[in-house]
Amino acid sequence: MRILQLCGLIVGAGVWLSAVAEGAETEELLQQIKSVGPQGEGHRAAQRALRELMQADAAALLPILEACDDANPLAMNWLRGAFETLADRTLASGGELPGTELEAFVRDRSHAPRGRRLAYDWLCKVDPSAPDRLIPGMLDDPSEELRRDAVARLIAAAEQAAKGGEGDAATQSWRKALGGAVDEDQVNLIVAGLKEQGEEVDLVQHFGLLTEWKLIGPFDNKDMKGFDVAYPPEKELSFQSTYEGQLGPVQWQPYRSDKPDGLFDIGELVFNHKGSAMYAASAFSSPAEQVVEFRLATPNAWKLWLNGELLFAREEYHRGMFFDQYRVQGKLKPGENVLLFKVLQNEQEQDWAQDYEFKFRVTDLSGRAILSSDARRAAQSTSDSTKSR
Repeated sequence: MRILQLCGLIVGAGVWLSAVAEGAETEELLQQIKSVGPQGEGHRAAQRALRELMQADAAALLPILEACDDANPLAMNWLRGAFETLADRTLASGGELPGTELEAFVRDRSHAPRGRRLAYDWLCKVDPSAPDRLIPGMLDDPSEELRRDAVARLIAAAEQAAKGGEGDAATQSWRKALGGAVDEDQVNLIVAGLKEQGEEVDLVQHFGLLTEWKLIGPFDNKDMKGFDVAYPPEKELSFQSTYEGQLGPVQWQPYRSDKPDGLFDIGELVFNHKGSAMYAASAFSSPAEQVVEFRLATPNAWKLWLNGELLFAREEYHRGMFFDQYRVQGKLKPGENVLLFKVLQNEQEQDWAQDYEFKFRVTDLSGRAILSSDARRAAQSTSDSTKSR
């Protein structure tokens, strides 16, 4: 009996050690894949690791998902391919995906949205009830894709209620959908639905569009030479100073856009704007340090600074303009932050080359609007005043 027990312990230890070894090997392969760089660094080693990883079994699926958390975009593509290959092979051979673990991974918002979405898509393939169970609770999810699905379900419910003559139910669903919507196409559908029910939506407030800026200029951009010229606002941000501009002395002046879509139209505000560079500045107050996205749209060349640090620049004219066209990450400090935006117009005379404008907003990484502390207090005050009537 003791011999049999000893044999059992030896076999069990062997299985455990084998599992540990396999886990360590999988982790090493994942690290090699994640080390791949955009310029080809580590490419061959990553390819070898990918080939080996694709020979693993279903036990590697969860580690692959976890590796997505800190993978760069190139490595993420490779990890996605490895996951889908293993999942496909598992199902084709009559095996099962770890549904319970996949759902737990999807529900854990600490994981990267791209990995959670991958897990969700495959969970739905083996569990058709998953969307009804998970999506309704994702209206405030940090994953843009999962939240979009939640909004889409509410839009469908609102449209169905409206068709059935259930106005109150439709309005309730439209309002709830608006609370999670950040994509322009979905917001437009919701706004139209609420309008049919007699309600208006403040798009500037909803999207958090910045409509109050101080402008100075124009400075010279003839022959498009002003992009790399550091005019005075790039050297000092003194709102009381006067500088020599393209047409004479220039000073900072406050402007406000009253357009319902938050468009800030420089061309309407500044005389003789062709071949010029303008600077726009705005203060943004944050209650704490936080990483945000500056989401903007413009058909003009531009540069963006946050608290004196250049974040991004793009020298391209009249490429077109669409909502959230550019996304730039930055870190706000507690208290007041200063945004400096340089916008340049060239000298093209075609009708389609006359726009000199931008839209600008601050969001979290999922696209939800972040309001400056001052704007948030003002909005809350307006809301409280409306409720008290």
